[in-house]
Amino acid sequence: MSSRTATATREPSPAALARPRIADDVTVHAPDRDGAPWVIQRGRHQYFRVQADLARLARAVDGTRDHSGLAEVLGPPWTPEVVSVAVRKLADSRLLDDGEAGRKRKNRGTWIRFVPPLTVQFTLLKPERVLRRLTPLLNALASRAAAVVAAVAVLGGLLALAAQGAELRTALGQPLPIPVYLAVALGMLATTCVHEMGHGAVLTYYGGRPSRMGVMLFYLSPAFFCDVSDGWRLSEKAHRVRVALAGIATQTVIAGTTGIATLFVDDASVRAGMLVFTVSTYVTGLLNLLPFIKLDGYIALMSHLDLPHLRDRAMTDGRRFVAKVLFGGRYERELPQLSWSVAYGLACMAFPFYIVTSAMSLWSDTAQRLGPVGASLVLCGMAYFLYHLGRGFKRLLGEARRAGARTWRIGVATALTVAGIGALLLCVKLPYAVTGGYVRDARGDVRLVLPPSADRSVIGKGTTVRLFRSGVTTKERTGTAVVADARGKDTTAPLSAFLPVRTDGLPQIVVGYRLHVTQAPADRTGTAEVNAGKLPLGDWLYSKYVAPAWRW
Repeated sequence: MSSRTATATREPSPAALARPRIADDVTVHAPDRDGAPWVIQRGRHQYFRVQADLARLARAVDGTRDHSGLAEVLGPPWTPEVVSVAVRKLADSRLLDDGEAGRKRKNRGTWIRFVPPLTVQFTLLKPERVLRRLTPLLNALASRAAAVVAAVAVLGGLLALAAQGAELRTALGQPLPIPVYLAVALGMLATTCVHEMGHGAVLTYYGGRPSRMGVMLFYLSPAFFCDVSDGWRLSEKAHRVRVALAGIATQTVIAGTTGIATLFVDDASVRAGMLVFTVSTYVTGLLNLLPFIKLDGYIALMSHLDLPHLRDRAMTDGRRFVAKVLFGGRYERELPQLSWSVAYGLACMAFPFYIVTSAMSLWSDTAQRLGPVGASLVLCGMAYFLYHLGRGFKRLLGEARRAGARTWRIGVATALTVAGIGALLLCVKLPYAVTGGYVRDARGDVRLVLPPSADRSVIGKGTTVRLFRSGVTTKERTGTAVVADARGKDTTAPLSAFLPVRTDGLPQIVVGYRLHVTQAPADRTGTAEVNAGKLPLGDWLYSKYVAPAWRW
């Protein structure tokens, strides 16, 4: 079979294996043209591309014949022994009815689905009928003229951004009103919805059936999804690639159209919001092209190579390469036909950790400023990160044992790995800074304001404080001050002291320190930063991500 499942399966009963029967939620699809593969569908979202002989077996297993009877019906080259091996393969992929487990699977709802490692999908509608009714419109949009118009819109939006360089820097580097942020967020959500409809529309155009559409939490971020797994039934891999890239194409056309529209908007706040939306939409479309996580770019690459589960199999090759270097042993490649599968697999293994660490670095300070809930979420994120590191190392040890690595070498390599991590935590030093905000009152006095979770041990009389104007993506240093009083006072400060929003409301509980300003900032509120030298990596991680949860 050309597809696998990584989910642990329940062992079928001996009777179920002796007289196998295909599961109720499994369908065998014949090729739609000469040379196309057979496809076995399980449920509404899993597809297995198989050889014709295995498809014939799947059609024949109806629970009335044992292995000898199946071999007799199928004829050469089938033998009872070959049938036994093939039946085990079907059972491992959960394609056979195993009694009670099969009934539970049949009755299980599909409206809520968890997709490891950290995605939860909530189905809202079945889009097939809606898109079928739009077939005339889809046919019109599939024309060459529509493609030219789309390309002009994408390029025109980029040129519009380039022509408004100064306005763009201002929009990205200054606080914006809360209504503007809300409008951008709603626009991004609506664009994501249209993005997913684009996948379903192209799949429908080529004769496929999008099965589900809804909202999801993708690594704790809200988004939409459209299940186009039925695309694996398309015989032309070029069509599958277009289905995968349809969402990005739709998204960039929306971005380009908005970018062009900014040239005709006079209101500064509205134009700033539209510029932020345009840049965000272009960037998210670009990120969707990255093939290292299960986004559109990966689906397109997998479809182009015609290799199901490309990422999982490449990561197995990468994991086995690391296991061989560390522990020795003999390993087989999952993708021997791809010379770059090891490098690609290692990149796929590392990229999620890069995303998590980048997100932690970008959002941890902001989350911790918002109270104990934010600090606790950061702590939970850190724990989840460490859990996956440990889980990955456990899988590495499993590969080594299966490959026959010697126990003593596994022990020595594990000890050296732990010692190396300990050395990194003790010897590598990183710059440590405490971030907060500043507020200038009506009399012109400026205070440093810190959330209760901040590390106040580094604040003392004479401590230098740098003052910034923060925007959506950038910040600009606008002032300098020193702490005038070593003791802080409990007070409140507006949300704009901690987040790049333009508001005097939404007061936050803070600890305030009077400042002597040496370079006065132009803004009434903004971000403040106190450099505290360098800390060993272990102390830095504890101080930045763990300790704030205990300081409230």
